[in-house]
Amino acid sequence: MQSLNGMNSIAFIQGLGTSELFIILIIVLVLFGAKRLPELAKGLGKSVKEFKKATQDVEEDIRTAMDEKPVVKNPTSDQNSSNTVAKN
Repeated sequence: MQSLNGMNSIAFIQGLGTSELFIILIIVLVLFGAKRLPELAKGLGKSVKEFKKATQDVEEDIRTAMDEKPVVKNPTSDQNSSNTVAKN
């Protein structure tokens, strides 16, 4: 059921025409002003870039972790090594 709700929100974005986008642009321009609009766009671009980089880093970490062989410790060898250290 949630997938349908997600599809409805995407359908809303796809249904926007040129006139609706123009009205939204005018509202944003009035709210923030012409001088602040480039600053907002620059900040948004940096945020998107940083988010993509973080996502790629996480994906790379997961792939690296999946490629590594797990280290299995032998409990008997750990006990023997501690005994030899205690004797010295």
